[in-house]
Amino acid sequence: MAEVFWLAFKSLPADDQGAFLERLLNDPEFYEEVADAVTAIEGRSEPSRPYEEFAEEPRRVGRL
Repeated sequence: MAEVFWLAFKSLPADDQGAFLERLLNDPEFYEEVADAVTAIEGRSEPSRPYEEFAEEPRRVGRL
């Protein structure tokens, strides 16, 4: 079903694509989902570290 929606979106003229995206982004709930997805995509290139190391950091710097 996602492919059907994607193909339909891509077949729209540019102005209609923009209007559709604007309408989606004006929905606060959907906007939050998009913002979370963008954050996740941007963070993919960052190095990861073990959870234990992450969890220990606040204690080490005196925040916990």
